[in-house]
Amino acid sequence: MNVIPGLLLALVLAFAGQFLSEFIGIDLMGLPKSPISAIMMAIILGIIIRNTITLPLALQPGIRFGLVRVLRAGIVLLGIRLSLGEAGSIGLQALPVIIGAVAAALLIVTFLSRRLGLSGKLGTLIAVGTSICGATAIVATAPTIAAKDDEVAYSVACVTLFGVVAMLVYPFIGHWFFDGDAFRAGLFLGTSVHETAQVAGAGLVYQQYYQDPQALDVDTVTKLVRNLGMLLVIPLMSVLYHRNHSDGTEAPKWYTMIPLFVVGFALMSLIRTVGDMSEQPFGVLDPEQWKTIVGYTKQTAELFLAVAMAAVGLGTSIKGLRDIGLRPLGAGLVAAVLVGGVSITLISLLY
Repeated sequence: MNVIPGLLLALVLAFAGQFLSEFIGIDLMGLPKSPISAIMMAIILGIIIRNTITLPLALQPGIRFGLVRVLRAGIVLLGIRLSLGEAGSIGLQALPVIIGAVAAALLIVTFLSRRLGLSGKLGTLIAVGTSICGATAIVATAPTIAAKDDEVAYSVACVTLFGVVAMLVYPFIGHWFFDGDAFRAGLFLGTSVHETAQVAGAGLVYQQYYQDPQALDVDTVTKLVRNLGMLLVIPLMSVLYHRNHSDGTEAPKWYTMIPLFVVGFALMSLIRTVGDMSEQPFGVLDPEQWKTIVGYTKQTAELFLAVAMAAVGLGTSIKGLRDIGLRPLGAGLVAAVLVGGVSITLISLLY
């Protein structure tokens, strides 16, 4: 499997997004700094290419590699931005909002899917995909309830569609609703946008538009804590499903649902913590060298995420949504709006 062609295409789009951002904002608009997000441009370019031309099959492995492996590497490297204490503090503050948003999505989306006449399996998949971490949660849950391939495809398409819309729109909603408070906006993005990739993209868009990196830090940690909800939610949904259905499937082992990139993020935060503790980091570096290493690591993380965001665009097929039908899309739309509304309400009440 050759990942280079698709990965190169995603890399080209990431740089093209940067070029278009500067060309439109600086050259055409005459502004000292472009108000156009390079990340948003890369995503839009990817979506346009994906839905206007037929991409060769040879590109698909690289696009998938960018969306999965490069994204996770970027998330791991983002850990260098925060010490363990800072990451832990954000996670604890985010926990009440995460619990509220996840619980609301699971309960109401499951109920709504029944009222819309969706199958129990499809409703369960949309609920876990919306509440926890998008396609990852859907794929992990599907075998435990013996979901059909088309049910998996429909639910993934739903959370992908509304997650991409949220990734592009929610940064502006969060900034407006929370009066420019990047911490609360980051909590909102981390608890209301579906996929880990989409959350990272939303944080980058916020950072580029409003020149505040805190939202990316907060939404990343919040989403990683939310991802750990798979440890509880997927076995729970499996048990609830099997109360009314018996088809020989069972919940996966808990340890198989720990995302390794969450562990990697924590390890990078540990490295940052240890490096900042002494006047001579790790006994061999001077403070300026350590600062340079941290800076380059941050830049590498953002480059990896830019490539992953271009891959998100290249993997978003609008045409494939035509076969889903209105009822699953309606459930997905209500689920997305619901989670966003619960998140805004809880953040407004608690912070």
